[in-house]
Amino acid sequence: MRAVPNALAAAIESGAASLCHVWILTRRDGVVLGFTDHDQDLVVEGVTCRAATGWTAGASDTAAGFAPGLATAVGGFDDAGLSELDLAAGLYDGARVECRRIDWSAPSLFVRLWRATVAAAKVQGGAFTLELEGPLAALDRVAGRTFGRSCDAAFRDARCGLDAAAFPGATCDKRWATCWETFGNGLNFRGFPTAPGEDFLTLYPSEGERNDGARR
Repeated sequence: MRAVPNALAAAIESGAASLCHVWILTRRDGVVLGFTDHDQDLVVEGVTCRAATGWTAGASDTAAGFAPGLATAVGGFDDAGLSELDLAAGLYDGARVECRRIDWSAPSLFVRLWRATVAAAKVQGGAFTLELEGPLAALDRVAGRTFGRSCDAAFRDARCGLDAAAFPGATCDKRWATCWETFGNGLNFRGFPTAPGEDFLTLYPSEGERNDGARR
């Protein structure tokens, strides 16, 4: 639930509020830019939010719970604001964006709609589209390694260490036996061939076998 200031809530209920969106974008190098869909520039907490850029809210896809949520912002380029050259140079990758709904007659009255990070940018026909990720998107990212019997290195990459020229056209099935016997590359094997399999918990002693715990 968003906290709406009492003064803004009262203005909305009375019909006196004049609402618009503003976006405040902070690049990783500290540069702060402001944009608005109002027809005039607005100053919000010392940041000039420019109306000439044509920023608008694009499509959004959010859900309850722990879904990451996605949104887009679209607009045109402006040499005094966001330029195509800077966008192509990656200056906006990872930038933080905050969207507010404000009363343009009193910019100090606002409600924060969302915060997001620029995940990707597309340019087409002199306009741009920023793909934005909400804070929960970090929960979808894989961190660390998955431990399994098979090798998790890409064949002939830096972790694998094999010389591509030495095995032209060869493929690898990620098994320890293949790595050791076919390629002689056991020292760089990135799996755990002795890890218990999925049937570990269902195994039981068999008659006639030596069951002294040495296999586990």
